[in-house]
Order: sequence, then structure tokens, then C-alpha cells
Amino acid sequence: MDFWDAPRKGGNSFNRLPPDQAYFDALADYGATWVRLSYDKWAPAKRDFLLGDADHYQGLVEADLATLVQVLDRAHRAGLKVVVAPLSLPGMRWSQNNGGAFDDRLWQQRRYWMQAAAFWRDLAKALHAHPAIAAYNLINEPAPEKMAGLPEHADALAMRQWYAVQQGGTRDLPAFYQQLVAAIREVDGGTPVMLDAGWYAAADAFGYWPAPLEDARTLYSVHMYEPYGATSAPNLLRAQPYAYPGGTPFAGRWQRWDARRVRDYLERPLHWADAMGVPRSRLVVGEFGCMRRLPGCVQYLEDVLGVLDEHRLHWAFYSFREDAWDGMDYELGKAKVPWRYWQAMEQGKPDPLPRQATEAFEPILRRLRQ
Repeated sequence: MDFWDAPRKGGNSFNRLPPDQAYFDALADYGATWVRLSYDKWAPAKRDFLLGDADHYQGLVEADLATLVQVLDRAHRAGLKVVVAPLSLPGMRWSQNNGGAFDDRLWQQRRYWMQAAAFWRDLAKALHAHPAIAAYNLINEPAPEKMAGLPEHADALAMRQWYAVQQGGTRDLPAFYQQLVAAIREVDGGTPVMLDAGWYAAADAFGYWPAPLEDARTLYSVHMYEPYGATSAPNLLRAQPYAYPGGTPFAGRWQRWDARRVRDYLERPLHWADAMGVPRSRLVVGEFGCMRRLPGCVQYLEDVLGVLDEHRLHWAFYSFREDAWDGMDYELGKAKVPWRYWQAMEQGKPDPLPRQATEAFEPILRRLRQ
């Protein structure tokens, strides 16, 4: 846990191919100390990587586990710590591996809680001794609220009222996490766990939690893409994209977003942590970013990172040299990628594009090198 006592800066790895040694070496050379690693895009031996089948978990797939350990070995050789971050759990298959459909079964049926706990018990047993492991991020961007009547970015009172009804049921995210952590602690008493807030790890979604987990080795993570209407891929397709700074739809109404609004929003998990007695060193912004080709992206990154710097929070930018999507790969600058990028993806070949420091990457790079 002492790794997290000082602010840690890193990047996200959501690649379609298991990253090679050069990938991790490059991230470390920039000054990163950790990488948040997802494996769900890698070619699985069965239906779902590592899980075998998210419809019915029966044990880790050994061939997939061997691939994951090899990747962890590479990160360790580069001097990076790793936070393993699944995108799928039993009963919650990641939508991009599920025909684009949101999978809500985990939040409806308790049997999937049991399968998810068994999965994490198995994975912790397999990985706890690996020197690269810095934390287990139990699930990426859970959203038990999505199909249960709570609007995204609802006000704090509405969130608490919603949770009062759901507490003790299958959409009780803190209780779900507690069950997973208890399973992990049966085989691994030391590795920290990292917990994403609900509603896709929204920075305002810890607000309804009545208490932190009792486990002292817990980190609390949010993601920052707000205002999504301005930072996201659909905005690029608009005849007149929403500008940052500027007005954009958010929480059902029109709002102006600028450095002050970013600060106000990002300080919400800080207020929750302070009220709960959670040290700032246990807060993480596990993802943040904006579409690199948007004119306001550099300013947005500066504004977000300014808040994270001020409060000395851990962070990982999204994303580092992603070979499946170029939207937030800041080393590519602001130009469209050439056809050979997409051709390599279609052919299952490594990403062929060179990377370099660019203006779009500068706000992140400057801080990695500090």
C-alpha cells in the first residue's frame, strides 16, 4: 500500500494486442510509474478472456492467465507497477464484446455476485505474488444505476434517496464490492483494491455511499470526461462541435464548462472523502481525456490536470498508444490517422504508426517528467 502514499502518474493500456516490451519501456521513459491494464480486447482462448464465459464462470482460463503474466513481466522489467482492470465480470460482459448491448445481469441476479467473487478469489491467488501488481481495480466503470431509475448526474439528494431503496439489494455497489474484497482477502491479505464509483465511475457518484469500505487497503477511483458532450467522439461529428471552454449539454440542461466548472466537479469526490475520513492519498482519477482533434482539448487537459496537481491525486491518462482506437492517443497530434492504422487492425497486426511528443500530449508529458 505504501506505493500509493505519494502521488502516482501513469497511463491506461486498453490495447487489442498484448503490449510488448517496447510499449512499457516507452511509457516508463516518459516518467510514468504505473499503468492501468485491461486485457478484455486481447484474443481469448474461449468466449471471454480469462473468464472463459461471462455467462457462467467456472475457473480461470490457464492459457489467458499465462498471457497476462507475460505482460505483467514486461511491465515489471520496465519498472512500472500495474493495476489490473477487467472490463467484464460474470453477468456483466463489456458492451463492446456483447454486440454493443449493456449487460445488466450482474445487477439483477445474486448468483453472478458469487461468480464474480470466485473469479476475483482465483485471480488474486494467481497474481498476488507478482512484483508488478500495485492494485486490483475490481471492475471498470460499473453502472448498477443505469437500468434502475437513477438519472446520470442526478443531484445528491436524489442519489441518496435512490440508494436508500436499493441498499441491501443486487444494485448495492458498496455491498457488491465488500463481497468481492472478502473473497480476495481469503487468499491475498495485502494487495490494495481499487474501486470505481458507480454510473461509469462518475466523479459525483460516490456521493450516495454512506461509508467507505472497512478494508484499509482500499483506493477510490473516478473517471473524468465531463462534459462528455464536448470531450467525446460524437462531438467531432457535429456540424458545429460544442467548444471547450463553452456551453454544452450536461445533466439534462445547458451549462458552461470552463476551468472553474471542471474544478467544482472534480472536487466532489474530495468532499465525500473528507467527510468520510478517507485520506486524499487513497483517491485516484483512473481515467481522463478528450478527443485529441478537438480544438479545446489541450486546454481541457490543462484544466483537469491543474486540479489533480493541486490536490496531489493519483492519475492515469487515457490512453497510451491504443492500437484499437486513435481518439485519445495524444502522441498522434491532431491529424487523422492514415489508412494503414485501420488496415493493421483488420489484419490483426501490430499498430504501424510512429509516435512522438506533440502539442496535444504536452500537458500530460510535462507532468510525467516532473
